[in-house]
Amino acid sequence: MSTTTRTSAVPTHTRPITVTTGSIVGIAVLGLATFFAITTELMPVGLLGTMSRDLGVSESTMGVVVTVYAAAVALLALPLTSFTARLPRKTVLVATLVGYAVSNVMVALAPSFAVVCAGRVVGGVAHALFFSVASAYATRIVPPRLAGRAIAFVYSGSSLGFVLGVPIATWVAQTIGWRPAVGAVAVASAILAGVALAFLPSVRGASSPHIGSPRAWARTGLLSVVVADLLLFAGHYVVYTYIGPYAIDAGLDAALVSGALLVLGATGVIGLWLAGLFVDRAPRQTLIAAVAVMAAAFAVLPFVHGSLLGTMVVAGVWMAANGTTGTLFMAAAIRTGGVSPDIAGALVNGASNIGIAGGAALGGQALSAVGLQWLPFAGGAVLLASLGVVVAARKGFPVHTHAQEHLSTSSLEAITSSLAVVTTSVPTISRAIQTVTGSVAVVTGAVRTRRSGEPTT
Repeated sequence: MSTTTRTSAVPTHTRPITVTTGSIVGIAVLGLATFFAITTELMPVGLLGTMSRDLGVSESTMGVVVTVYAAAVALLALPLTSFTARLPRKTVLVATLVGYAVSNVMVALAPSFAVVCAGRVVGGVAHALFFSVASAYATRIVPPRLAGRAIAFVYSGSSLGFVLGVPIATWVAQTIGWRPAVGAVAVASAILAGVALAFLPSVRGASSPHIGSPRAWARTGLLSVVVADLLLFAGHYVVYTYIGPYAIDAGLDAALVSGALLVLGATGVIGLWLAGLFVDRAPRQTLIAAVAVMAAAFAVLPFVHGSLLGTMVVAGVWMAANGTTGTLFMAAAIRTGGVSPDIAGALVNGASNIGIAGGAALGGQALSAVGLQWLPFAGGAVLLASLGVVVAARKGFPVHTHAQEHLSTSSLEAITSSLAVVTTSVPTISRAIQTVTGSVAVVTGAVRTRRSGEPTT
């Protein structure tokens, strides 16, 4: 009788048979952790202008803070996930939340652009492990039949990071300064690390994680999923990195950037809903349609740039289509069966962040060369390359779905209830942010005063 398996990162007897209170609490913690992970990663998108002015660098240079973060994830996701695979999962996950807190503290108190970049690298290291671990973690604390719903919950937290995290951080930055906004997220991440340590169910590491090889990845179709995901993120971030300045250039008042990001992020939830609806029924067709719509929106954006309403409508279509892609790519990667779920998460995580780094860098070059109005053309060209891979790769994106019950993410009730759980936590988070930002503002103000050489008596 065999005591090991190549398709599960932990022995099957450690998986719960029924849903427990611990499982529910654990999933809620993971959803909130994902919310703050995305908020940490993408905060500079909404703060680009104010950070660049305060630190004395151009907006295109400031975009480097997105690139260095993503580069750290891209380089370290697979090796760190593999290196820590045998460690207890709770220990690894809590360590990533502490890493997010340290990263945000460094950025909030940074005296220079270089220190901001260093803080972002620390965050990138944490992020390299977090998303590689979180999706697999969620599937291990629920019964196998609910594993797909657990993944959907994790990605609902991710979507709400777009919808609420980045706009709230942008609003706080516009109200009392970007440093208190980043500091508030640091405090929230530290508190969440303590909550995870206390309440997240323990999960053992893998005795022998199945990593596979590039040849096996190509044979199973996993490599094509990774490449298409990389190109999708690259094309998206050519424009999204500079969405704040782009909207302002289209006629948006600078004070309304946070509200615009909130509206655009909300359309991403529509995409998440569509992904849950079609990820089992027609994942290939849905992904092809989503990437094609994104590319078409990028082709139209330059021609409506003179109209703020037109720009917002087309950008909303782009963001809704993009909202489907995270769930679809992760499900496709796991369904290839080429590697363990956490390794699949690491590969997709790494590919996404190579795309983010490359897209942000390409966007900076395109911004300097052609200006904001024509920037979407560069992103659209990269999206067409991603679309070509999805269309051509029948193994990675098969016409007929895999009949795997444990990967089902089509339950609309599961997705909407996941969103509801995270959303009900938002008022508490908002009140905490309001409390924390006052004290952080005092600290950062004192630091700024001392740095300017004024007496501190």
